[in-house]
Order: sequence, then C-alpha cells, then structure tokens
Amino acid sequence: MLKATARKIFDWAAGLTLIGVGIVGGFIPILQGWIFILAGLALLSRHSRLAQRMYEKVKAVGRNAKGRMTGRSARANPDIPGSEKARSDKQS
Repeated sequence: MLKATARKIFDWAAGLTLIGVGIVGGFIPILQGWIFILAGLALLSRHSRLAQRMYEKVKAVGRNAKGRMTGRSARANPDIPGSEKARSDKQS
C-alpha cells in the first residue's frame, strides 16, 4: 500500500514537472517542449482519465502525421483506434 502510494506521488510529481518543462520548452528554441509534454502525459495517463484521453489524442495525431508522411492514410488503418476502418469493423 505504501509502495503504491509513493509510486503514485512520484508519477504525479514527475508528470507535472515534465509538462511544466515542456511548456517552458515551447518558448525556448533549444528545448523541444512537445517531447517533455508527451512524456508527462504518458506518466499521468496511468492515474488520470483526462491525461489518458489527451495522450491518446496526441498519439493519434502523431500516427496520422506519420501516415501522411509515408503516404498511408491512418483513416483506413484498422490498427489505429478511432480510424474509419476500425469504426466500420466494430459496427459490423
């Protein structure tokens, strides 16, 4: 019990710190802020539904961008949650 509580406190502290560094990094050209924000959301997604939803949205945007860069559309990819193909498969 104590170990789980300590882990939760550490995850929240580290996650919020990473998000804070990411926000500051958005204004400083040397730091890549989005990397820190993504890492913070990944840590907080275990404990917060809001952080989990935001993390999933960011991952979906990244997958769509990757699909556009490689010439594959993520909209028709059944492996990506929320894609049109995945939705049509669930409805069938």
